[in-house]
Amino acid sequence: MSGRFLEQRLDALLARRDELERLMERASGARYAELAREYAELRPVIEKIEAYRAACREREELARMRESEETEPELRELAEAELREVERRLPELERELRLALLPKDVAEEKNAILEIRAGTGGEEAALFAADLLRMYQRYAQSRGWRFEILSASESELGGFKEVIARVQGRGAYGRLQYEAGVHRVQRVPVTEAGGRIHTSTATVAVLPEAEEVDLHIDEKDLRIDVFRASGAGGQHVNRTESAVRITHLPTGITVSIQDEKSQHRNRARAMQILRARLYERERRRQEAARAGERRGQIGTGERSERIRTYNFPQGRVTDHRIGLTLYRLQEVLSGEALDELIEPLIAEHQARRLAAADP
Repeated sequence: MSGRFLEQRLDALLARRDELERLMERASGARYAELAREYAELRPVIEKIEAYRAACREREELARMRESEETEPELRELAEAELREVERRLPELERELRLALLPKDVAEEKNAILEIRAGTGGEEAALFAADLLRMYQRYAQSRGWRFEILSASESELGGFKEVIARVQGRGAYGRLQYEAGVHRVQRVPVTEAGGRIHTSTATVAVLPEAEEVDLHIDEKDLRIDVFRASGAGGQHVNRTESAVRITHLPTGITVSIQDEKSQHRNRARAMQILRARLYERERRRQEAARAGERRGQIGTGERSERIRTYNFPQGRVTDHRIGLTLYRLQEVLSGEALDELIEPLIAEHQARRLAAADP
C-alpha cells in the first residue's frame, strides 16, 4: 500500500466517520442501530489514524523547530531529542494502522470448537491428548473463557482417544486457531518399564463455532440415527436409545455423541459440532477460491504436519513453524506460558498479511 494510496484511504475513512455522525443525529430505531454498529466497528481504526497523523504532525513541527534559526540552542537540542523519539515510534504506529486497515476475519471473534485426538503411540498418545486438554482448559480459565467438554472417548489409563470441547469467549478462535496441527511429545511413558524415551503424537483441530445465522442446514440433508450408548462407561449411562449420530448427506460428514443421558442434548451437541465443521469447510473453500493459494491448516492435509514438540527430558517446547524454543515446558502445559508461543505466531501471521497487502 503506497503512501499516497494510504493517505487517500485514511481520508475516506475519516470522511465516513463524519458522515456517520451526521446520519446518527437524524436516525432512529433500526436505522440508528445499524449506523451505530458501523460507527463502533470503525472507531478502533479511526483511533489508529488519529494517533498516526498526530505523530506525523508532531514530527513536522519538531523538524521545523530544529531547523529554524530563531530557535534557541537549548530548545533546538530538546526538539532534536523529541524528534528522535517520535521517529522511533512512527514505524510501529504505521504498522498498527496498516494492520487495522486489513480486512477482518469475522471468525476470529467467535467461540471455538476444539477437537483433540490421540495419534501414534497408543496409550501414551491418549495420555498426551489428556495433557493437551488440561493445558487448554487452564489457558481458557486464565483468559476468563468458558470451557465445556461436548464429547469424550476415554482410554483405559485415563487418557483420551478423542475429546471435543467448546471454548466460549470473545476471540477464542482467533487465538486458539494457531494450535491446529500435530503436537509431538518425547518422554518416558508410564507404561515403559525400561526407562526408554518414546515419541507420541496427538492431533488438534480448531474450528470457529458457527451460529444458525452463519450457516443454514437443510433438514432434508441430514440422516439422524439413534442408538444405545456403548463403550467404556457407556453401558452405565442408560439402556435407552439416547446416543445420536448425524450424517450430513451432501458432504458425508458424520458426528456421533453419546455422552449425555438425554437424546435431545446429544442431538444439540452433535448439531453444534456439525455446524462448526461445515462452516469451517465453507470458509476454507471461499478462502482458497479468493486467494488461489494453499489452504489453511485446519481441515486439510496440512493438519498432519508436526507443529510443536514437547520434550520432557530437556524441559523444552519447540514450535517448528517459527523456530521458537522455550525451556518452560511445565508452564506451557499449565497454560501459564502458552501465550509466549501464541503471541509470536500471531505476530508472524500479521507480518505475512502485511507483506501480502503491499504491492
